[in-house]
Amino acid sequence: MSEVKKQTTVFEFEYLGNGDDKSDKVQASPQIKPISGEAYNYLKKLCLCDDSESRFMRLKQVDNCEVLQVKNYAGVIFTPDGTQIEVLPKVAKNSDDSASRASLLMMLKSLKQFRHLQTNNANLAENKIPLLEVFISQFLASVNTLIKRGFKSDYVLKEDNVAFLKGKLLVGKQVKHNFINKHKFYVEYEEYLQNRPINRLIHTALVKVKGYSRSANNQKLLQELLFAFADIPLSNNVKNDFASVKLDRGMKYYEAPLAWTKLIIDGFSPLTLQGKSNAFSLLFPMEAVFESYVAQYLKNHITGFGEVSAQVSTKSLVGYGNTPYFLLKPDLYISRKGDTDKNHDIVLDTKWKLINEKNSKRKDKFGLSQADFYQMLGYGHTYLNGKGSLVLIYPKTDVFSSAFPHSFNYKDGKLKLWVVPFDIQAKCEKRIDLSCLNIGLI
Repeated sequence: MSEVKKQTTVFEFEYLGNGDDKSDKVQASPQIKPISGEAYNYLKKLCLCDDSESRFMRLKQVDNCEVLQVKNYAGVIFTPDGTQIEVLPKVAKNSDDSASRASLLMMLKSLKQFRHLQTNNANLAENKIPLLEVFISQFLASVNTLIKRGFKSDYVLKEDNVAFLKGKLLVGKQVKHNFINKHKFYVEYEEYLQNRPINRLIHTALVKVKGYSRSANNQKLLQELLFAFADIPLSNNVKNDFASVKLDRGMKYYEAPLAWTKLIIDGFSPLTLQGKSNAFSLLFPMEAVFESYVAQYLKNHITGFGEVSAQVSTKSLVGYGNTPYFLLKPDLYISRKGDTDKNHDIVLDTKWKLINEKNSKRKDKFGLSQADFYQMLGYGHTYLNGKGSLVLIYPKTDVFSSAFPHSFNYKDGKLKLWVVPFDIQAKCEKRIDLSCLNIGLI
């Protein structure tokens, strides 16, 4: 496991260049963040491979320099030489790094595997704590709480040649081992020990994060926690140990450490880059994170209007004989309570894209995508029978701060599409304005 030696922070869609480039073009360009030549070549190799690992970055040319552009992923990228690259969401690019991290962490809480994230910590806002250190510190805090509550022990089946009879005598092994030494007993017995699968897994996760933390506070706490686990071995078979884990009655305080342990051992995120070099990355596809967060918000805040469903897939674009082809899956679907008329339902889709409400010229089209409008047309005709309201939800930015005052109307005017912003960095709970649809939010 390589140790983190150098850290660089970039935003989505920014550029990374080869810092060892002798032409000095990389250092001269304000658009390019230089990294070590070894790190650059490692990422370039990943970028050019045919596997799914290549999707988080692409090769480009900027200011006459070959560069790597980070795509729509946020998180942390590791390289074998110890370079750690933190990628933050683009919507907070004009804010400081801590605000951008806080926005990402808040959205990550909507993902099931990150429900234990604590985002109300004043430390996160006041200090520029790197994303990885936030994850590690929260994992360590949960383990520290566990230790204070006490390890849960379990009965472990053991075999041993002992001086007194206990448990069950294994006759075959007794004859084999003690034919001469008849004062010994080869027995099988149960012993109440802390060496149980869940404790082994947590110990393994602690050892794994030790090489990635650069925080003095985290390292200090890590040493204390590892000392507490000194009598508990590491997991020799992670898969089997996870399968054996059972949270018995009175083990609720194990939930958070176990959730973090699974994330750490599995690689934290939906996209984990792991190869022969043992370098891995913790990257989150921002479209999925944004969609999950908006869905959770609407489910919790729409009152008295209708039921919010995510990833509906009951309709297809075409049928061939009796077989449906090309399922249509809008991100969100709101069905009105007690209303059987589908025209009164609403289809919503989230887009992790930056649009500009000031670019209203016909050639600019606010930065909106024609493909997105065709997609919404398909949703409108299949789910709403060609009549009703559609909504495209984009992240709120300095150049897109309020809902478009008019709807985009499809040809016959019966199908209307609204474009609204979602405020990720809102200080209060009011993050989206759906007044155009007469929907109330608490």
